[in-house]
Amino acid sequence: MPSRTQIVCLHEGVAGRSIDPVFINTLVKALSPAWLRPWPGSNALRLVACGERPRLIRRMPDEVRACLATGSQTALAVWADLDDDMPDGETLRREFWAEAEARGISRKEFERVVFVFAKDRLENWVQFLNEGHTDESREGPRVRHPREAADAARRLAQMCGEGRQAGLPPSLAWSCRNWIALRERMA
Repeated sequence: MPSRTQIVCLHEGVAGRSIDPVFINTLVKALSPAWLRPWPGSNALRLVACGERPRLIRRMPDEVRACLATGSQTALAVWADLDDDMPDGETLRREFWAEAEARGISRKEFERVVFVFAKDRLENWVQFLNEGHTDESREGPRVRHPREAADAARRLAQMCGEGRQAGLPPSLAWSCRNWIALRERMA
């Protein structure tokens, strides 16, 4: 079925007021994963704005079930910010696991989810990709133009395609490892 969604991306933020959808859509399309259907009209990517992190955490188990019901070629990616209360991706991942486990998701099912967590905000990654540096202990400057986010996402896709991971900010390096694991699983 050519119109089946193959990657579902849950993310924080409100539709129309966040750079997340622009960055995510541009990045995934630029990465052009081999398992995405190339047919015209294919709905390969579905972006879901979930608002604040608690709503995102609550929604994730339902989306895991929906992806599993769709078939083995459907992946769930969860994009979130590591705010001051989260020192690293593993800490936030444990919060998602607690909710998933409480809602009947098995560990094996949970391990299929790809987590992409930017420290403080996605803007930190955009700053790094545009300027070559960022301080993840502080919020990066707000990105006002979608084009800036899209250009940064294309640069990240190029870096990934070339296998360059040296010097990445810690949250970006952690998230890249999760994407690589998905790519290997889907190959």
